[in-house]
Amino acid sequence: MSSLNNPFFLLLSILSLLAFSSNAQLSPTFYAQTCPTLLTIVRTATRQAIAREPRLAASILRLFFHDCFVNGCDGSILLDDTATFTGEKNAGPNRNSARGFEVIDTIKTNVEAACNATVSCADILALATRDGIVLLGGPSWTVPLGRRDARTASLSAANSQIPSPSSDLSTLISMFAAKGLTARDLTVLSGAHTIGQSQCQFFRARIYNETNIDPNFATTRRANCPNSGGNLNLAPLDTLTPTRFDNNYYTDLVNQRGLLHSDQVLFNGGSQDALVRTYSGNNAAFFRDFAAAMVKMANISPLTGTNGEIRRNCRLVN
Repeated sequence: MSSLNNPFFLLLSILSLLAFSSNAQLSPTFYAQTCPTLLTIVRTATRQAIAREPRLAASILRLFFHDCFVNGCDGSILLDDTATFTGEKNAGPNRNSARGFEVIDTIKTNVEAACNATVSCADILALATRDGIVLLGGPSWTVPLGRRDARTASLSAANSQIPSPSSDLSTLISMFAAKGLTARDLTVLSGAHTIGQSQCQFFRARIYNETNIDPNFATTRRANCPNSGGNLNLAPLDTLTPTRFDNNYYTDLVNQRGLLHSDQVLFNGGSQDALVRTYSGNNAAFFRDFAAAMVKMANISPLTGTNGEIRRNCRLVN
């Protein structure tokens, strides 16, 4: 029997279409007619922000990651708390550490001036994330567009679904699997820590209590992260090139210089050791796999069609 006339084959085809319908609605050319200058507007504003402060590329990337891990890539992390609305900004993983919101606000203002009520904050965040990485020397990729913005947020999901800097490998693998991401995706997306900084409160336990750490590295980090106090003091996640997107993060892991517990567990005698070694010696492989994993993460449960809305202000529902 021809597969075209096979009822079982047709059922599978329909189920596959349903399973991927939300992702299928995303397209790199979604705004080609309605906002043809979008990519230029986002790139220009992102470039200006990062020229002032290179760390913002990492901050925006972190916003995107924390957004996608809570009910999908829907811009919910951008919503401010109000008297009648509780957002995600004050969840444990975001409070006093999530930053870069003003950059997204600026881009949104510029986009609105050119294409009123057309482009979602969720898509702006996805584009600015890509552009920031490129500006620091990282890989580029084509960003599928067409996400809409959430009218809701979830403080509880942000507290429970965003991986912690103290997570062990099995927990990280499980949390990524819950979002449709593999252990390989986990390891390559963790390479985002080749840029940016972390607060002392997130790595204190590692530099004082853990043994799988280069002693000189620990001593250096302790100078700016005392046993008590100084919670917000910063240290680079990448020892050599914290404002350049490269594979040095993996070299640090091989040398037991991962800053966070959740970094070093990727190279500690476990399932990801071989992949970490590969990326530490092959920047091109890291870039290729990182770009692919970013597209995959950006496809987590997007709002499309008539779901959600196009926010006029990224901080507030319409």
